[in-house]
Amino acid sequence: MADASRKLFGTDGVRGEAGTFLTAELATLLGHAATASLGAERPRVLIVRDTRESGPMLEAALAAGIAAAGGDALLAGVLPTPAAAILVRRLGLDMAAVVSASHNPYRDNGIKFFSAAGTKLSDEVEARIEALMEGGGRALTRGDGPPAAEHPGRIEELNGGEEDYVRELAAAFQIDLTGRKVLLDCANGATYRVAPRIFEQLGATVETIGVDPDGRNINEGVGSTHVSTLAERIADSDAEIGFAFDGDGDRVLAVDADGKIHDGDELIALAARGMAANGELGDGGVVVTVMTNFGFHQAMKDAGIEVAITQVGDRYVIDEMLRREWKLGGEQSGHIIATDIVATGDGTAAALLTMRMLGDSALADAPAMDKLPQRLVNVKVADRDSLAGAVAVWDQVGKESAALEGRGRVLLRPSGTEPLVRVMVEAPEADEADAVCDRLVALVEQELG
Repeated sequence: MADASRKLFGTDGVRGEAGTFLTAELATLLGHAATASLGAERPRVLIVRDTRESGPMLEAALAAGIAAAGGDALLAGVLPTPAAAILVRRLGLDMAAVVSASHNPYRDNGIKFFSAAGTKLSDEVEARIEALMEGGGRALTRGDGPPAAEHPGRIEELNGGEEDYVRELAAAFQIDLTGRKVLLDCANGATYRVAPRIFEQLGATVETIGVDPDGRNINEGVGSTHVSTLAERIADSDAEIGFAFDGDGDRVLAVDADGKIHDGDELIALAARGMAANGELGDGGVVVTVMTNFGFHQAMKDAGIEVAITQVGDRYVIDEMLRREWKLGGEQSGHIIATDIVATGDGTAAALLTMRMLGDSALADAPAMDKLPQRLVNVKVADRDSLAGAVAVWDQVGKESAALEGRGRVLLRPSGTEPLVRVMVEAPEADEADAVCDRLVALVEQELG
């Protein structure tokens, strides 16, 4: 859950409907405050974005705020979120900003920041940015804008960012995919050029869907939030494996040649087993969240791999990985982080890691864990924060949890970015998981809808 001292920043930056909540004025203030928070003379800030039609507007506003605060804004255009994390380090920049709402519909957009080390900003730094925005916000309402630097910075195009990102991945994954046929669903989002490019560069034969962005079709019926599209398409393809990315390219799900979907838990388990066998985990283990399937934990126990658990949000996974100096972590949703490559989720890198761990094997023939039946329902609510005080809901959660003790589990949590409560139930049999979940969903709708 987001830190209480932050009002704008959620678990993945500032996000909301473009033009109403996330306005050009707010983007300018964010750019100005984030630049001022660096405390540096003439800092350089990279900006990348996804394919939403509101992206250029917010990119321009964000860049204006950066320049007004005395920084130089470098515009790299449409690139995946992890490219920002890689390029900010590769180019020795002071900060990176990403204009994207990830898997959300096109009407939404967002702004998130990365440090010079390529990591997401801490709660404390985000709170400091919000504090710096308060004075600027009052000035803006008077019509004279946020306080400008004595010497405004510049706004420049950054050429070659895509090439640098592809080069970094190619160097990290020196694998030969000649003869391999893959199907990539790029969600009409930020990976639509780079993901096919890197797979082809490594020798694969690539088929694609979701590579025709028009500003409004990002995540629309395609990508990791609609992975069934990829599963249906692979049945008519001769591809041996398929990967579905989300709109900003920081997560991935997979399907095998039979159309069976493999989520982040399964891909992380595959990577963990392979890396452990190759000695790549060293003395470390793997970091996952409370949403991770019980079957994953059993598989890691059987393999002798230690597991650490965090709250939901890849930022918390990454923080724990860095604290422990572990190399692998991620989420069921498909955020998979391998810090030897990039210190954030990278869908394209995770897909390549999967290919490396599979070797000559097919995904269907390389099960890394046995999943406990799981049901997850997103319930739309009036106020996601009201879940904390919903006594009737929590009383029922306690009863259902007690009935499943030792056999499964129940988890309720508010979304960090949308007006939703996520209800998740795991049980030995799918029918039982469905029944428990249905009861809880009905109660949440009654109490919070």
